[in-house]
Amino acid sequence: MGLQGFLQTFSDGADFSASPRLPGGHSAPGQSCDTPADGGFLFATGIECSAPTIAHGRIRRDLLEECGHYARWQEDFALVREMGLRFLRYGLPYHVVHRGPGLYDWEFADLAMAEMRRVGIVPILDLMHFGVPDRIGNFQNPELPKHFAEYAREVARRYPWVRHYTPVNEMYVTARISAKDGLWNEQLRTDQGFVTALKHVVAANILASHAIAEVRPDAIIVPSESAEYIHEGRLAPSGKTAEFNAHRFLSLDLLYARPFDAETRAYAFDNGLSAAEYAWFMRTPRAGHQVLGIDYYGRNEHMVTATGRRIPVEDVLGFYVLGREYYERYRHPIMHTETNVLQADDAPGWLWKQWFNVLRLRADGIPVLGFTWYSLTDQVDWDVALARRRGRVNGCGLFTLDRTPNPVAAEYKALVAEYASMPASPHGTLFTLAAAWADAGEAAIA
Repeated sequence: MGLQGFLQTFSDGADFSASPRLPGGHSAPGQSCDTPADGGFLFATGIECSAPTIAHGRIRRDLLEECGHYARWQEDFALVREMGLRFLRYGLPYHVVHRGPGLYDWEFADLAMAEMRRVGIVPILDLMHFGVPDRIGNFQNPELPKHFAEYAREVARRYPWVRHYTPVNEMYVTARISAKDGLWNEQLRTDQGFVTALKHVVAANILASHAIAEVRPDAIIVPSESAEYIHEGRLAPSGKTAEFNAHRFLSLDLLYARPFDAETRAYAFDNGLSAAEYAWFMRTPRAGHQVLGIDYYGRNEHMVTATGRRIPVEDVLGFYVLGREYYERYRHPIMHTETNVLQADDAPGWLWKQWFNVLRLRADGIPVLGFTWYSLTDQVDWDVALARRRGRVNGCGLFTLDRTPNPVAAEYKALVAEYASMPASPHGTLFTLAAAWADAGEAAIA
């Protein structure tokens, strides 16, 4: 059978069957990080860096710019350290840096990366956060995985001291909002558009991980994904709700080579995933040590009432139930990689609720290795998912856009200080990334 779809863009078919494997774990879904050590739990924040286009490509929502980071990056890094944090989810602006094949603009990236290294911040480097360079267009482009892997390889070569990566942030959300909900980028509202975008971003993640591992064979890959669920207040839930709750796993099933059930496979094949592409996802070894990042917000859960009304319901299941579900499905150590609420006064309570969910999971023996309040500063227009440029500030950050502390800042700083001696692993020795965290921290400071 000849290569089909995005596979046609790979000069060698991207067959990694002979790729070197790291010891331990399963070669197909990637290696779980299970290095025993005595290091501590990973506490982090992040710099909001979403960069989709809206208005059919005419407007770029660059949240690094809209939230003031390009102008205040040194101040932002100082605030991270002031909070007692060493780890930072940090997104280089893909649309700015990668100008064309073999062409890169490293000016801002070099400044930011050098400063993080100087002050002792360990970046978890986010390489694609909801947007692509204008020349690539959108997530329907089958050449995206190839170009993105090239970019990832060059980032790893330029910053060889970086070990932690999120190649593609929230693959499922990227594909759904761009090609099923019609709000960003290609702005499609079709199942075929959704499946096409999804296969491209997951392939991009896999190829980028291999490219990074060529430079850093010990790379730690933290693919963050949104944990979602719809409840339905009907005696017999609708097929639409059942479909949504099944499709939320599509990206991670492809990423970790977990075979689809019959209905999901039929849906994917009917909407643009070829048999050859599916086989490629199932057989291709994954590179790097894998930690599953789970993003959970109260607004990730919705309820469809008996009247047909859909409303957000906030943590009916919560991170405890959904985190367990995702861990048991994929069997990789997990990290709570994003959470917040949009109202500053509600944030302290939400922070502690999330933290007690983390502690409860760890008490059950589930390896939750890290926690992230996202983001460092307030954000803009996330109450409308960035779909319209209104300039409305969402009070979800540790600090305001003027870089003054929100109420949650003191609470998170106190939480970090209180639990600073807690080991990364629930049992101190098994399924821990502590050695990797410690090694990367030393590299950042050196």
